[in-house]
Amino acid sequence: MIDVGALSKGMYIKYDGDIYRVVDVNKHFRARGSGLIRTKLKNLSTGLMRDVNFNSGEKVEEAEVNFRKASYIYNDGEMYYFMDNETFEQYGIPESDIEDEKNYLVENTEVDLIMHDGKPLGIQLPTSVVLEVVETEPGFKGDTVSGGGKPAILETGLKITVPFFVEKGQKVKVDTRTGEYIERA
Repeated sequence: MIDVGALSKGMYIKYDGDIYRVVDVNKHFRARGSGLIRTKLKNLSTGLMRDVNFNSGEKVEEAEVNFRKASYIYNDGEMYYFMDNETFEQYGIPESDIEDEKNYLVENTEVDLIMHDGKPLGIQLPTSVVLEVVETEPGFKGDTVSGGGKPAILETGLKITVPFFVEKGQKVKVDTRTGEYIERA
């Protein structure tokens, strides 16, 4: 059991019989009385977000999860399949469980499988991935690097804003936490 004051973004806890990932934590202290810890939790079973408020001094159970290095191999429309890099065992995760992460997955992308009791609960992406631009407007002479950007669609269907000099067919590095363009790859 851990004190709710020690909760931080990215931790895994058991709450109401399910396992949740802490997405956001805000601590509010009042002049008199106990503080209030506002959290945003993502249920790893259902993928639903939930706002939960705790009073300071409350305790929650930290969930025991393991991380296994794996590679994304394919999807069949309903399930996304990953292969453990050590044992070569394959795990299927329903598309609904990785709704946000699927936009960054191309064949052979290295991820961390989040495991609990031998079952995959979800994946943790690397901080950035390289994806190919499949659709964007052509740049024009006179466009500047700092003068904004243009919309682009990447090979996974993800839509981002890229600088004017990026063209169709080029590869770009994208931050998986924010979905923003980092640089050309």
